[in-house]
Amino acid sequence: MHDFLFRGSLAEVDPDVAALIRYEHERQIRKLILIPSESYAPAAVREALGSVFQNIYAEGYPHERTRTQTEAELLDYEDQLGFYRRYSDQRYYKGVEYADIVEALARRRCAEAFATPEIPPERIFVNVQPLSGAPANNAVYEALLQPGDTVMGMSLVHGGHLTHGSPVNRSGKHYRIVWYTVDPRTELLDYDQIRELARQHRPKMIIAGYTSYPWAPDWKRFREIADEVGAYLLADIAHTAGMVIAGAYPNPLGYAHVVTFTTHKTIMGPRGACILTTDPDLAKKIDRAVFPGEQGGPHVNVFAALAVAFKLARTEAFRELQHQIVRNAQAMARRLAERGLRIPYGGTNTHLLLVDCKSVRGPDGTPLMGDPAARVLDLAGIVVNRNTIPGDTGAGAASGIRLGTPWITQRGFREPEVEVLADIIADVLWACKPHRYYVGRDLVYRTKVEFDVLEEAKLRVAELAARAGVDVDLPKSGYPHYWFITDRLPAAEGKAVLEIRGDRAAEFLDAALTQRAVGLKIGEGAPTFVLEADGRIMSPAYVIRDGPDAFRLVIPEERAGRVAAWLRDLSDGYVRFDEDIWAKLPGPLRVRELPAEDPRAASARSQARFPKDLADPAAVAPHKPFFVGYRAVDQAYRDRLPSLPVFSYSEPEGAPLQRTSLYELHRELGAKMIPFAGWEMPVWYTSVSEEHRAVRTAAGLFDVSHMGVLEISGPGARAFLERVTTNDVMALRVGESQYTYLLDPDGHVLDDLIIYALAPDRYMLVVNAANNDRDWAWLNAVARGEVQIDRDRPWAMLTDEVVLRDLRDRRWGDDCRVDLALQGPQALKILQSLADGSVRDQLAALQRGQVMRAEIRGFDLIISRTGYTGERIGYELFVHPDRAPALFELLLDAGKPFGLKPCGLGARDSTRTEAGLPLYGHELAGPFDLTPGDAGFASFVKLYKPFFIGRKAYMAREAKRTMEIVRFRIVEKGVRLPKLGDAVVDRRGRVIGYVTSCAMDTEGLLTGMAWIERSHQAEGTPIGIVVGSGSLPERPKVGDRLTVPIPAEVVSRFMSR
Repeated sequence: MHDFLFRGSLAEVDPDVAALIRYEHERQIRKLILIPSESYAPAAVREALGSVFQNIYAEGYPHERTRTQTEAELLDYEDQLGFYRRYSDQRYYKGVEYADIVEALARRRCAEAFATPEIPPERIFVNVQPLSGAPANNAVYEALLQPGDTVMGMSLVHGGHLTHGSPVNRSGKHYRIVWYTVDPRTELLDYDQIRELARQHRPKMIIAGYTSYPWAPDWKRFREIADEVGAYLLADIAHTAGMVIAGAYPNPLGYAHVVTFTTHKTIMGPRGACILTTDPDLAKKIDRAVFPGEQGGPHVNVFAALAVAFKLARTEAFRELQHQIVRNAQAMARRLAERGLRIPYGGTNTHLLLVDCKSVRGPDGTPLMGDPAARVLDLAGIVVNRNTIPGDTGAGAASGIRLGTPWITQRGFREPEVEVLADIIADVLWACKPHRYYVGRDLVYRTKVEFDVLEEAKLRVAELAARAGVDVDLPKSGYPHYWFITDRLPAAEGKAVLEIRGDRAAEFLDAALTQRAVGLKIGEGAPTFVLEADGRIMSPAYVIRDGPDAFRLVIPEERAGRVAAWLRDLSDGYVRFDEDIWAKLPGPLRVRELPAEDPRAASARSQARFPKDLADPAAVAPHKPFFVGYRAVDQAYRDRLPSLPVFSYSEPEGAPLQRTSLYELHRELGAKMIPFAGWEMPVWYTSVSEEHRAVRTAAGLFDVSHMGVLEISGPGARAFLERVTTNDVMALRVGESQYTYLLDPDGHVLDDLIIYALAPDRYMLVVNAANNDRDWAWLNAVARGEVQIDRDRPWAMLTDEVVLRDLRDRRWGDDCRVDLALQGPQALKILQSLADGSVRDQLAALQRGQVMRAEIRGFDLIISRTGYTGERIGYELFVHPDRAPALFELLLDAGKPFGLKPCGLGARDSTRTEAGLPLYGHELAGPFDLTPGDAGFASFVKLYKPFFIGRKAYMAREAKRTMEIVRFRIVEKGVRLPKLGDAVVDRRGRVIGYVTSCAMDTEGLLTGMAWIERSHQAEGTPIGIVVGSGSLPERPKVGDRLTVPIPAEVVSRFMSR
């Protein structure tokens, strides 16, 4: 008979998955895992878990008689199979005779493991079907409570679990949750406070048992409190069940109405969970809540693995293991405290402890937080998890790490090894340099660590791990899985060759080496140096460019291990390479060694010429704006490099007003024309308020063709833009855009702009009309290396190979572009009404910030889903200037059924003001010389870039900044419009800042922005505005007292759409 059974081992059937499993197994051996909720399941458990029991369904439960049968009775196959054949069972499926036995066996062994002299196993009702701890707890909620009932549990921040009432979990959504916490002074449970809370709120259920509180609860006190208010007591011992079995942790049976726990933590079994109770009525409710209430078919293979795990849990070796786990945790807590790290909660008597990472502070006082601490320790080979500690505001701002000793104790660690490991942890944490910056609108915490400390820690961890017990022998995998500074790389002729690849490889090496990498042509090579963080020579080298994103680096054999580790660590982004700890090099990259016999290695070795010292001009590019170790190189070259002149620009005087190609059309449409930024532009067609409402309810069409449209292209375009603008241009993919800034070397804002990535080496920039000529002059001067870009290094220049074009210049023919803006909720439908099927689909798929090229009704367009009105649906259409009037008319005609109106600059200003978007001259630069940080847009300034023009000066201003832009609203109608510079006062009349913009919003109220002290920025804060004070001969100063302000209120920073 021909069958369809897939035979063969995993390695034969799927070598990729087999390799992946092998790598994971190796990780568990090579690293030291301190996750308290993890352990190493014995091979016998894993074998049972992979058994053929996984093939079957078994919805329902074994016969009730098996609950009281002994193990010998359960394994009496003649009796069990005879009974099954005659009476069957309660399950929906047949073919479950052995499933019945294995589930009953797991239940019995569990009951025997938890039995006490007062509570024999026959009185313990066990359910082994929950798939994990959360379904187990959910089943208890289902069995004992009704939606809306009050539940009391420990705050997640203080040590509770997600299923104990977290608002993001269904327990917190379906039930009324009351939190108890630790005493803020002692950081211990205050049972009197818990009792008072219970008496006040009368919960239906109280939960005790924790995921990060390191002390055993007093079950007797909890039961007394529960009885006093008529509540059920649920003991969640997910973490500590193995210790309970071994007598290393108090047993809640006899106190708790229900006990839940997982089986893959200290029990060291398969992933699963159990529910125990001594109440037969509750047992029936719980069984029904698990199946069919919470789950369908159980995982029968897990029953088999559970049976094995519970058998092991009753051995003397298991008992000693659990007690050693506690001793190890206590030893670790003591040693870390001796090393100066604060241990929250004052210690431990369980398997886990916590470390307050805020013990470590950066140069500016920034604390080390849990997430960066855990990341760095993982790089060193120590696996922990970030965790909240008392005082934290939530899981997203965890300032602690949680450490547990189950896994390392299984591997043989005792107090001496634990103390060595604690010293490694302390060494790594104390070598961290914490800092913070904005990503989006969130302030994120990061850290750098000393390279040699990290690499030494990796070696010390590897030595400890090699001495620890394992149950399998695996070959050591090299890069990218594991590497060490002491590795001997493949070499010949005394030279080793590294291959560096990645889409940021050129920029990475440009910063990591003394020679230019961005400027190397394919096939070209150059001598260079790799420098230490302090500028000492780590190694001479020779770099060869093989492609846009591929390089080879030749290094002396004796330096190869250190250089490879250095470059890989730089790629990871955590090692300190400069006094400036905010910076990191572009990455990640592939940094792999080439076999000595590889022809590419041989050719690189033959081509390589190592420089002798930093005085070799062929090996050092001292003009580069940044490279690792540049400070030391500057000392050698400072006197030899002439300073470049400071950029200067003067606006031409008496220049006539310019007109866009749509000028005559605006006149025909009845627009009121005004001078603006050197152009004659429409301010409105009907009224600002009507056009504003059209944008918010239908759509508005704006002529913004006065704005500058520039193009930067060439092999060095990305690198050039990365260093002249503040945002991360390397993060842009083709077809995407980003908002960014041009700063001068003193950190002043030259302009804000949008960059569009049209091709890998071609970018389009849209700049403000008022700044276009100056921006053009600045960018050209920088590109030619004619002006200073760094006041501290006045000889520094950019030498990237770029071509700049002003696309409004008619000499560029068909490539010319100007901008029209179609904004509002109906904008997509209007565009789609003019497009064919494929373009309609492309428009519908276009996400915010994305850009595409398309032809619509014969118009060659670049279309971006961007705009400056605050509308979620908005497009900018880049068209040839000669065709802009016809496109404007076509859109107006197509948009009539949708309510489209032509809109002037008045509505553009009012909509962007209502939305909270900054305008150059108001919220940026202007009379107060405001920066992106002042404007509330610090997230668009990527301080992790090692260099962009104005970075140092900007950071210095940010460190001292005390004011920021807020949005405000004036509820009173009929008042005068506040103008730029009008004073803002607090309720006592003290000046706290100044108005920067104000306009009528959609609701007919005055909404504006003001630059005010941070202490008054909370939403809802009452403020006053002294209208007209900005035009006084002497502007009021912050701290002055003024009278009779117009009342206003701070509102959300940005409009919600």
